[in-house]
Amino acid sequence: MKLLDPGTEVDGFVVRECIHAGGMAHIYAVAYAQQARDPGFSLAMKIPRMTAGDGAENIVSFEVELQILPVLSGPHVPRFVAAGDLLRLPYLVMEYVPGQTLQHWLDQPERPDAATVAQLGGAMALAAHSLHQQNCCHLDLKPGNVLIRPDGSAVLLDFGLSCHAHYPDLLAEEMRKAVGSPAWIAPEQVVGVRGDLRSDIFAIGVMLYELATGELPFGAPTTQGGLRQRLWMTPAPPREHRPDLPEWLQEIILRCLEPEAAQRYPSAAHLAFDLANPGQVHITERGRRMHGPGVRAHLKRWIKAAGMHYQPSPLPTSQIEEAPILMVAVPHQDVQDATLYSLREAVARSLGIRPGARLACVTVLSPSASSASDAERSETTLHRTHLARLKAWAQPLPLAGHSVSYHVLEASDVGQALVRYAEGNRVGLMILGAATHGLQLQRFIDTVPIRVAREAPCTVILVKQQLPFEQLHA
Repeated sequence: MKLLDPGTEVDGFVVRECIHAGGMAHIYAVAYAQQARDPGFSLAMKIPRMTAGDGAENIVSFEVELQILPVLSGPHVPRFVAAGDLLRLPYLVMEYVPGQTLQHWLDQPERPDAATVAQLGGAMALAAHSLHQQNCCHLDLKPGNVLIRPDGSAVLLDFGLSCHAHYPDLLAEEMRKAVGSPAWIAPEQVVGVRGDLRSDIFAIGVMLYELATGELPFGAPTTQGGLRQRLWMTPAPPREHRPDLPEWLQEIILRCLEPEAAQRYPSAAHLAFDLANPGQVHITERGRRMHGPGVRAHLKRWIKAAGMHYQPSPLPTSQIEEAPILMVAVPHQDVQDATLYSLREAVARSLGIRPGARLACVTVLSPSASSASDAERSETTLHRTHLARLKAWAQPLPLAGHSVSYHVLEASDVGQALVRYAEGNRVGLMILGAATHGLQLQRFIDTVPIRVAREAPCTVILVKQQLPFEQLHA
């Protein structure tokens, strides 16, 4: 199909110009022919390539995107507007989002610093998490499909290879080979398993690796054998290419690139959390290594990969619920031992039934608490003191297998600070102490726990204080 000329009208849309001519589709800037129908944002029209030399995957991918894009919502996907008749002229009209693709940063002569890499990676992870919360996996994340808005947030493009748990997987039904872009495809996708949200985490890891080093961790293979190498191969650590990279960034990148999905981050929210809190990333041997594993280690992994059986993936939302970011609000003043004990018991129970959960221990200081002038009450001293108290409070918890971090916030409105923290870090479950006022009094007093429970974007557990039997007074 030849390119459409500017001024061509298609079903009430006027073509302005071709803004992208790719291997699978052409994308045009368009507008409504009738100004009265202007939606208030710019529009783009996507038309699949359908010449004699184009493969069947072009039209199958179009069908997939036509099926998925209209049911997605939120700020991390373009808004769907209209679709054309598949038999006459297939097209999709969607919101045109201004910004630059991730490829812009890769094309720069110098590599971005660690803070910029983390910021870009965090934006990608939050966008992917939004998608996963809607039971959709992108499965084709790569620099050209990630758009960074001027405000730093990410928008994901091109859902032609995606998988939505509530709709038929047309690509799995009609294609009999690995579907994805070779440089970024995850190991489980290579063997035909689709729908695992950790496949998107792997792709984000590839992009982080390339942003940090300028190299692709597995190259750009063109054969099935080359693709299968990522089932057992460990890429050279990023610090081998760039020794100035911090250990925490290498730890994050290599965890994303683990061949076994279970060894990666359990959700994109966990990845975004680490990228936003580099000082609290737990450094293992992954982050410290300067050279890749030797031949013997690769041989063991090759043997293990040869006998590995990949299982169908659970629903993305189920995976997220099984390993949430669990936040506990620990008060620092006017608090009784019974409250601290009860909170710890509630957190222990919640961690016990959620093996992959991450724990964020949070306390909120009022500005007056850090405004004293003497050196012993300086802001730095206060934060260190309260961080130490949080760690001491959490010490008895069964934290084996759980990531944990500690955060001291400062805000005049405690409830608002807790809600904002939960929103910004995609917290899945929040635990905090219930107010000590009686229920009758709470009808007239808008307590912090009640406000948080009403406004928080996640499940909230209010814990009533209690002490073990041996500590109760007769």
